[in-house]
Amino acid sequence: MDITERDDIFWMRHAMALARRAEAEGEVPVGAVLVLADQVIGEGWNCSIGRHDPTAHAEIMALRQGGAVLGNYRLLDTTLYVTLEPCVMCAGAMIHGRIGRLVFGAQDEKTGAVGSLCDILRHPGMNHQITITPGILAQECSSQLSAFFRARREQHKARRQALSNENPSNTPAA
Repeated sequence: MDITERDDIFWMRHAMALARRAEAEGEVPVGAVLVLADQVIGEGWNCSIGRHDPTAHAEIMALRQGGAVLGNYRLLDTTLYVTLEPCVMCAGAMIHGRIGRLVFGAQDEKTGAVGSLCDILRHPGMNHQITITPGILAQECSSQLSAFFRARREQHKARRQALSNENPSNTPAA
């Protein structure tokens, strides 16, 4: 394992810890960490539900914090680590912020904009190109998300069952 891969795993584990924070807040567990010269300059986790903000994705939160730390919206030479393949909105923000590199864990077949559904970052018409490293701790990141959605489905099922028990269907008397 080379030093870059070792660093990528280290920072992805950090992003996974941030994803656990999102989950603890009832959010979809996605975490992101923005790194410059081996220092964290931005962190984020999904908080769209709690903030009632469709733009409060983990990546956006980390990019906002990084911009504030640097005092610049240009995030040159930074690396963004995120547990899930970014969506179109987040990919666009990365281009506008001029990050240098994106490292992500799990693919998102439904809304992923870095190769799964579409590929915004590699579009030849974009005025900024970002180096992409997909699949770092992909199985662990995917498992984290799958466990969350499985638990959520079980909660919904239990809620429906409880409601059904409170309001049994009208059955004719014998």
